[in-house]
Amino acid sequence: MHFAPRVVLRSRSGFLFAIASAIGAAVAVQGAPALRKAFVTGEGWRVLSLGDFVDVNGEPDTWTEHDGVIRCTGKPLGGARSRERYTNFELVFEWSHHEFGGNSGLFVWCPDSAFTDLPRGQLPRSGIEVQVLDLGYEEQWRRDKGKRSDWFTSHGDVFPVGTSTMTPFTPQITYTATDGEAFTVGTPRSQRCFPTRRLVKPAGEWNHYYVRAVNGEVRLWVNGEEVSGGTACTPASGFLALEAEGAMVEFRNLRLRRLP
Repeated sequence: MHFAPRVVLRSRSGFLFAIASAIGAAVAVQGAPALRKAFVTGEGWRVLSLGDFVDVNGEPDTWTEHDGVIRCTGKPLGGARSRERYTNFELVFEWSHHEFGGNSGLFVWCPDSAFTDLPRGQLPRSGIEVQVLDLGYEEQWRRDKGKRSDWFTSHGDVFPVGTSTMTPFTPQITYTATDGEAFTVGTPRSQRCFPTRRLVKPAGEWNHYYVRAVNGEVRLWVNGEEVSGGTACTPASGFLALEAEGAMVEFRNLRLRRLP
């Protein structure tokens, strides 16, 4: 089911963004629509591979890479953190879930304490999470609970974890389904930011994320459009992390550029 939000968040930055209408032949699928991308052109981008991350608490086969695609089995629960720390940066990547209702995420600005002696089977303790969640997760919630979720979406939520904090741009939003049903997610006091558009594609398809993290502010573009984020993040410097949360997920075309 497709949704149209009643609230539209426009870009607050002065940067110029471009929409790419095609993907490389190596990752294109014949007959499939082109993957929309948001990106900033310019110098200074570097490719990230699995070698730029450290498996914190997984099994030897939890994280693998083949032909430029990082695959995570999702088991055990845990994470792979970046070898380097980052403060101001922008990051682009694509992700695809292999399982209906699959769950994962990208963490930014994680402190050392998020991973210190982290037991196997536990997720990073803190940081700002950019949700990587399949549409089926919401469908399963509705089926099991008999109602729509009022506290999360599958379309790019951004939120603080553990001792990290963030002031969300959109802590509450009302969506309208194509059948006319309106439903509200979040509360005015929520620390979670909910996307102003529902743009994520289902399991088996690739999604494109562009994340811009500058001076304690995080912004997320999903498949070419800015949808969520927050400001006043603490801490506002630290590690990145890819999350293993029970389901197989793949990442590709990770590129990062440090910013002043």
